Amino acid sequence: MAQYSRIEVAMVMRETGMVPLFYHPDVELGKKVLKACYDGGARLMEFTARGDFAFEVFSQLNKYAIKELPGMIMGVGSITDAGAASMFMQMGANFIVTPSLREDIATVCNRRKVLWSPGCGSLTEINRAEELGCEIVKLFPGATYGPGFVKAIKGPQPWTSVMPTGGVSTAADNLKGWFDAGVTCVGMGSKLISKELLAKMDFAGLEATVRETLALIKSLRS
Repeated sequence: MAQYSRIEVAMVMRETGMVPLFYHPDVELGKKVLKACYDGGARLMEFTARGDFAFEVFSQLNKYAIKELPGMIMGVGSITDAGAASMFMQMGANFIVTPSLREDIATVCNRRKVLWSPGCGSLTEINRAEELGCEIVKLFPGATYGPGFVKAIKGPQPWTSVMPTGGVSTAADNLKGWFDAGVTCVGMGSKLISKELLAKMDFAGLEATVRETLALIKSLRS
């Protein structure tokens, strides 16, 4: 069962402005990544369930977060069907992120009052997601659409909350473009938690990068 309501999750997304994305089959490495992000100030983590037995890895990481990292909100991404969403929610996922708009996933998440963020690429999809109760839509792939798309959407629909994923980096000009356009938060994967960083086991460097990125986002919003 989720530890946080969908409203609580949405509020933390808005407050921090960033959702780190991460997947690795090694549980112990995953714990170190989680701890580094947490120590850097992140309070959300989207575990992208892309590998075999990913549910086993997430289960252990979520138990670790609940026990050792108070306030760390674990969710799951790359979910493509209602069955998978239900399974991860049974393991305590606090939010579900999907690459596309799936109404079957909306139904099972709403039934448990768990936040779900579907990948959308048009105003029609965004409107349908909001009609289904979505709090924060995922713009995916973000690089394909860019900040200009968000700005155009926010014109007629200032109430729409957008989280671009894909094409978001830690660079100041990149983040400035997105937040100036009006995004609620950004999802950041390999640009934040790179393969090179993991190969070097540079968790102190990851912690510093997370802290600096969150500070930059805060300054861009002020």
